[in-house]
Order: sequence, then C-alpha cells, then structure tokens
Amino acid sequence: MTIPVFQAFLEQNPDVRIVLISRKNFSGLFSQIPRLEFVGIDFNDYKGILGMRKLVKDLLKQYEPNFIADLHDVIRSKLLYFFFKKKGLKVYKIDKGKEEKEALTDVWNLNKYQLRRTIERYADVFREMGFSVQLSYTLHPLFPDKSGIGFAPFAQHKGKMLPLEKSFQLAQALAQSEHVYFFGGGQNEVAILQEWERKIKNTTSLAGKLDLSKELEHIAKLRVMISMDSANMHLASLVGTRVVSIWGATHRFAGFMGYGQREEDIVEVKDLTCRPCSVFGDKECYRGDWACLNELKIQEVIARVKNAASLLK
Repeated sequence: MTIPVFQAFLEQNPDVRIVLISRKNFSGLFSQIPRLEFVGIDFNDYKGILGMRKLVKDLLKQYEPNFIADLHDVIRSKLLYFFFKKKGLKVYKIDKGKEEKEALTDVWNLNKYQLRRTIERYADVFREMGFSVQLSYTLHPLFPDKSGIGFAPFAQHKGKMLPLEKSFQLAQALAQSEHVYFFGGGQNEVAILQEWERKIKNTTSLAGKLDLSKELEHIAKLRVMISMDSANMHLASLVGTRVVSIWGATHRFAGFMGYGQREEDIVEVKDLTCRPCSVFGDKECYRGDWACLNELKIQEVIARVKNAASLLK
C-alpha cells in the first residue's frame, strides 16, 4: 500500500529520492519506480536490539539521509527510529490511529464510521516533512487487452476468509462462463488449489508457480480479480486490475481498501452491527458462528464480477 504514495511523492517532488529499507523478497514490487533505491535486508543478519543498531550504523556508512520515515511503527522500526534519532536525524513516523481502530472494532459500538485511509496515513508522514503529496485514487491498467478472472480465496486469518466450500462453489460457477486463475502461496494452499484445478474445468492454478514479478504481470492481464481483504487486493491495485473484494470480520472503515478500488465492488454482510470486530481478522468470532462469512452469498460475488467485467467490454 505504500507504493502509490512513493509514486505520487516522487512525481510531485522531482528533486527528491527515496532509499527504501525492507525485506529482500519485496524487491520486485519496487524495481520500476524512478528515483527509488531498494535496499533488501536479511533480518537474520540484524537480530534484536544490537542488530537494529548495527543496521543503522551500516546504512549511515553508505547514505546521508535528510529525513527518516518510519511507515511501519512496529518493534523493529521503533528501534530504528530510536537509533536514528540518537544520531541527530529528523525522524517521522506513521500515526496508525490505534485508539480509533480499537473503538471501531468494539462489537458494542454502534457508531461505526470511516477512519482515515491507511494510504493517507503513509502520505501524512511525508507531508509532516513539508512535502506535498496528492493521491489520485485512480487505477492505471498496464494492459489494454484483458482476459480471465483471478481468484485468491485465502487470507492470513480466518476472519477474512470465505469458507473454502463456498469458494469452491464460487469457482465452479464462474468457470462456466470464463477461465478462472487461482492464486495462493504456501504448501497447503498450493495443494488445495491444484486439487480444485483437477476438479473444476476451465481453471488454472498459478499458486506456487510464479515469482512475484510474473504474478503481478498475470494479475495485470485479468479482467477482474476476486480477493479477500488480503494482499492480493493490493497487488491487483498496483497493476490496475479491478477487484471484487470480500470482507468478513474486517471492514473498509479501518482504512485498508485497495487503492483505486470501488466501494460498489465490495461484497459483505451489511446488517451485522458487530462488524468490524477486528482490524486484521485475527480475533475469534464473539458470536461463535462467523455469520459475517457463513451468511455471505456467492451469488452476490458473481453479480459484482459480472458487473465489473462488463464495464471492460
């Protein structure tokens, strides 16, 4: 979700460059952004408090930053923030709005409303530095000719994932009219999606077969992507593919809607006052029945997909 912010920031501030520090395996996401240098880190080389101090020293041997931006605000980045600040550097960090999100996910709170979007919170860090950043919230398709429907039925947490039997039925229904491509990662997901490919005609599982850059290229060529509230929604946004997103325990109000995606393409059970009960979908259902996912109808997903795909014809 940081990528549209980096792109807008660098376009609107042509005299600035960014050195981005993150995990090595994310390099493919940032390789095409002008004036952004990606530095991939293996955190096994920088363990614990002393490791973070060593990372700061190593970075300052190579770079002379004017500003430090912490866009994550987790334990590691908090340590980096501390050590950079001790060096006398100007350090800024994201305001995640934790108290607002705690109130939003209180199941007894009936006054639910849209919080500041996370992508705007990223941009706010650069605005605090004195830079201008305006976000367009526009999708930019990479390919004019698109075909097929993508389906990423998995998410990191149960509260964000449609029950697998429903996802299987959805894939069966969609494959009757258009080729469906499955996306996933991890040994268990790969095995499940390979089994689906064998059982459902007109489908192809790409799970475990592509590196990140090739996966993005394939997503860019899809007419529509179906995703849970998960990384695949954001990957599709990066390459300009429209997403029909499925939301269970989580909600767009928490600020994690895909960049440039449309609220009309959201599928959710709207009449549950307990939603959202979690920002990330990692809590147990307090009702015990997961109504936000079990009551969701695949016919609604199919209708949204048909509507989104028809607009591309």
